[in-house]
Amino acid sequence: MGRRYDTVSFLTDYGLQDEFVGVCTSVIRELAPHASVIDLTHGIAPFDVRAGSLALARSISYVASGVVLAVVDPGVATSRKAIAIEVADGEGVLVGPDNGLLAPAVSMTGGAGRAVELTNADYQLHAIGGTFAGRDVFAPAAAHLCNGVDLMELGNPVDADLLLPGVIPLPQSDDTKVIAQVLWIDRFGNAQLNVGPDDLPATFGSRVSVRISAPTDPSGEVTRSTVRAASFAELVGGSVGLVLDSSGMLAIAMDQRSAAEELGLDAGDQVTLTPAGDDDAPTPQAVSIRPS
Repeated sequence: MGRRYDTVSFLTDYGLQDEFVGVCTSVIRELAPHASVIDLTHGIAPFDVRAGSLALARSISYVASGVVLAVVDPGVATSRKAIAIEVADGEGVLVGPDNGLLAPAVSMTGGAGRAVELTNADYQLHAIGGTFAGRDVFAPAAAHLCNGVDLMELGNPVDADLLLPGVIPLPQSDDTKVIAQVLWIDRFGNAQLNVGPDDLPATFGSRVSVRISAPTDPSGEVTRSTVRAASFAELVGGSVGLVLDSSGMLAIAMDQRSAAEELGLDAGDQVTLTPAGDDDAPTPQAVSIRPS
């Protein structure tokens, strides 16, 4: 017997319109009645492995010890592997497809321990068709791990170093500029960049010029002067700023407004940051408080 777990943290692109999430949760409940399921999110855009991997990486430091079940799986029913990876000396096990979805979170936990391909049919449901691995393969694996089934019972061992890596772009920088990418637009319209505070050169001051280039329309560049701020509330009068977000990354933001909508930002857009002088200070925009 292996270690028993009490919690399954669940992330997918299934949405909530269909029964997919409820069915997977019910399978876990049936097989491991003691286990609690925490829904991290089911709002990942369909098939967007990159967005799922980023959400999982942002979450992993805060999820409860136990099993992490992540399914964003455009390659379901193909030759891609279904895997389970032990992390943090057995404090947790990540279960999902081998398509790069799990890799950034595994790295955030300090790297992989034991890993298996989920090939043992004794710990799976009989599949009517091959297109719902979440129900038939991944959810049962999570439940059996909660019940104390040892990881190595679930299938054949695999070399964790040979699993597919995640694809998270790194910024490019020199003393005069940082070429970044928008990783994520949150619900409030804040645009997270792949740039931490230490990635900005010392030549950058409190004001930063931001040039945005959409990959689908390189000619439609937008340039705005921003101010580095510690909170959204510092961005008065419609100013655009760079704020250190809850994941420790810089985000293009506005106070109680969508920076993504204001600037036409989307995930994947290229953003070039350069130092801006005092003459480039953003001009506050007056907002009327009188009814129209």
